[in-house]
Amino acid sequence: MQLTDTHCHLDFPVFESDLATRLAQWRQLGVGEYIIPAVGEENWTRVMALAAQHAGIAYGLGIHPWYVSAQTPGVLTRLEDLLASRPRGLVAIGECGLDLRSHVPQEGQVALFEAQIKLAMKFELPLIVHSVRANDSVAKILRRFNPAQGGVIHAFSGSLNQAETFWRLGFRLGIGGVISYERANKTREAVRDMPLEALLLETDAPDMPLQGLQGEPNSPANLPLIAQLLAELRQLPLSDVISVLHESTRCTFPLMSSEINI
Repeated sequence: MQLTDTHCHLDFPVFESDLATRLAQWRQLGVGEYIIPAVGEENWTRVMALAAQHAGIAYGLGIHPWYVSAQTPGVLTRLEDLLASRPRGLVAIGECGLDLRSHVPQEGQVALFEAQIKLAMKFELPLIVHSVRANDSVAKILRRFNPAQGGVIHAFSGSLNQAETFWRLGFRLGIGGVISYERANKTREAVRDMPLEALLLETDAPDMPLQGLQGEPNSPANLPLIAQLLAELRQLPLSDVISVLHESTRCTFPLMSSEINI
């Protein structure tokens, strides 16, 4: 059974050189499917093109909170029109959400996040949610809108209480390299204690390297390592973890089976 990297930015420049060869190498390691979340209108066409060119790739369309200020007037209308066309490979809205770190521009984040939740509800698509230092704020907004298709909290980093809140709201937790860091005790404990079916695997490549690999571009090649770390953390056989998370991925992104090129 192939692993799915539910969050990786394969359209970023670091992967431009011979992506087909890289994908073949990753498949040999057991990683056969990928979801590429867009970050803004500037890369919508890129992620769509990759899904058309390569087997196993799906994508989300949305506006990342970092890039809110870079969007031009009418972007939401253009996003809605694109979603209405139901392009092949589309499985989610995102990456969208909130990033409340002081160095990230805040203006417009909440409005665009809420607008994208409404689009997810209109087109019955799950959300890929970016939540950095914003778990409580994000949960409050999601509770108010209650999007029926749910989605995933990308790169979850938080407490067991926050994890349980998102799970009750219909959102799974994206688990990546953070669990390789012993100092991330709170998140590791939450990942250990949550129902296994509440979790999804991701790398956020080329970002979020595992402990010991800092300074190197992350890649889907590290997803099997994350799966192994999760199995050890849960004290479960790796095969059981992979099986449950495969089903969880299909439940979160039900269009995966029909929308990706095989």
